[in-house]
Amino acid sequence: MTPERLALVLVRTRLSSNLGSLARVAKNFGLKDLRLVEPAAAADEEAHRLASGADDILEASRRYASVSEAVADFEIVVTTSSLRGRARQRSLDLASLPSFLQEAGPEAGVAFVLGPEKSGLTEEELSRASALLQLPTEPEFPTMNISHAAAVVLAATRLAMPAEAMPPGRNEAWAPARDIDGMLEHWDRALDAIGFYDTGHRDRTLRDWRRLVAGRPLLARDVAFLRGVANRILVTLARSSRVSAHSSQPGKRLKPRG
Repeated sequence: MTPERLALVLVRTRLSSNLGSLARVAKNFGLKDLRLVEPAAAADEEAHRLASGADDILEASRRYASVSEAVADFEIVVTTSSLRGRARQRSLDLASLPSFLQEAGPEAGVAFVLGPEKSGLTEEELSRASALLQLPTEPEFPTMNISHAAAVVLAATRLAMPAEAMPPGRNEAWAPARDIDGMLEHWDRALDAIGFYDTGHRDRTLRDWRRLVAGRPLLARDVAFLRGVANRILVTLARSSRVSAHSSQPGKRLKPRG
């Protein structure tokens, strides 16, 4: 895992001082890709003061309208939290992070997503994660300053085994987040077509489906397979509908076989 394949995604960061501190942390650990999900603080004078030499990272940061857009080109999406029990994705402790990154392989792009200072990430945003990284803070005082949390995560990331020490055989491509989103949209149409949402709660059901299917890194071939299954459901339903409509027309009788 190299710094070039890593990014920090900051979601609705309110304070420009935190923005500057995070740019400095990113540069401390060699990261150049800093992404901001709006609404986010401006890179003002206070941000540049706290960046303290990382002004280039601050100026190069890019802004996005949503988490899904910010992580679309990453194969691995890791959310961070010091709180327990907020999501049902694969949960990682800090000691497991290096081996998790090793498993992903050197070519996988990894986005670390950090939520707003006060409220944290929404359920929808958490559902887009491949894994939820739990930070080992004291239960009586769990929440960390966002820049401190980023420093802890990136320090652990630096402990990941180098590519030459990885076991052979992991040469299949991981699916980027945009492909996973496309597959899930295909399944959304398939589930709707079979009446799965008739009981309501479509958004919640789809969020649970995302957690179940995509709550971990997925290989590109796995995503293609899942999309193929959804497509087969839609094609089969369309074919059955055409046959039913044809057989119900007046004067139309199906010829017996044989």
